[in-house]
Amino acid sequence: MREIVLDTETTGLDPNQGHRLVELGCIELLNRIPTGATFHAYLNPDRDMPAEAFAIHGLSAEFLKGHKRFHEVVDDFLAFIGDAPLVIHNASFDHGFLCAELKRVERALIARERLVDTLFLARRKLAVGPYNLDALCARYGIDNSRRTKHGALLDAEILAEVYLELIGGRQAQLGLAEKIERHVGGGGNGNGIAVTRTRVTPLPPRLSEAERAAHREFIATLGETALWRQYL
Repeated sequence: MREIVLDTETTGLDPNQGHRLVELGCIELLNRIPTGATFHAYLNPDRDMPAEAFAIHGLSAEFLKGHKRFHEVVDDFLAFIGDAPLVIHNASFDHGFLCAELKRVERALIARERLVDTLFLARRKLAVGPYNLDALCARYGIDNSRRTKHGALLDAEILAEVYLELIGGRQAQLGLAEKIERHVGGGGNGNGIAVTRTRVTPLPPRLSEAERAAHREFIATLGETALWRQYL
């Protein structure tokens, strides 16, 4: 299963008041494992940067003037996310801005059914907040020391770790080390991903010799045709 963890930065809180996207960051997950494939873009919003927004992400209007506009990256963005579910923290916020930008360039909007809101997951799983990204990192022991400012790609990377904790993904990996390889060629789209898992430390046997002997004695009482004899 392919999923995309997504985050944005903006000039403000409401696209209906003329605020725009200024950064997009996406992380690809395959079967809940980051593949290393990412999409990232700074965006020229063609407007000023309010001081309140600048204090959050540190992206100035002057810096953004040197970057592409949304209509210049939309094809690459849509190709990257494909039809995968989108994992977003407080998804309605980012979804509103994405749809506003897509509508501006006359592209199909992203269906709400594709959204996986980690804010909702956190509220459902955890009885007590807060539920912001920093608080969830502290709860799950995730290193977010690089997060001195909000940044779409960095926040998506951190959110991917939080998401795995919220859905029990780390426990599901059972201590297996992942080796992920991306192969070029074949598969129609030119990219293939192979995931190999190996256990770093073999599991120790959980049965004592006394327990094994007791089991053998029990099997002996079942007769010569017992199915268990096929596994001895």
